[in-house]
Amino acid sequence: MSRGPGGWTWFGRERPPFAVEPGPGQESVWDYPRPPRIVPEVREVVVRAGDVEIARTRRALRVLETASPPTFYLPRDDVRMAHLERAGGVSWCEWKGAASYWDVVAEGRRHARIAWSYDDPTPAFAGLREHVSFYPAHIACFVAGVRVAAQPGRFYGGWVTPEIVGPLKGEPGTEGW
Repeated sequence: MSRGPGGWTWFGRERPPFAVEPGPGQESVWDYPRPPRIVPEVREVVVRAGDVEIARTRRALRVLETASPPTFYLPRDDVRMAHLERAGGVSWCEWKGAASYWDVVAEGRRHARIAWSYDDPTPAFAGLREHVSFYPAHIACFVAGVRVAAQPGRFYGGWVTPEIVGPLKGEPGTEGW
């Protein structure tokens, strides 16, 4: 494995031999770059906690990183921030910096630490400032009307949409990636 200008190469190939070949309209997570990059998303993104709409936007950002499904970040202007309350704790991303966490409170229920943001991201990821992402394993997230599946694994926040092919980081057997 070596790193080329377009991302990782595997013995001269653009994708590793175990990667699923994308079909028409599909994206391979093995074509995503490392370090990650931010791309705009124009499809409608909706986040719901039960019957309560937490967010709706056509101005989301996707962070693309090798081996992982995209993570969607929604502008705070399009998030009903009255339903979010700061939660304790932080984590560190080598690319984006320190993440802080949010609880979602809706319908009399607290959904603990299911959203996060980068309040002071690294310069390369300054575009994520004033954006929030949600863990689709713990709250209903939709892209273009289709419910998103959660990235496998306990900590990952990727959004698996129908056009994404892998294998994905977090699936059984991927601990060493």
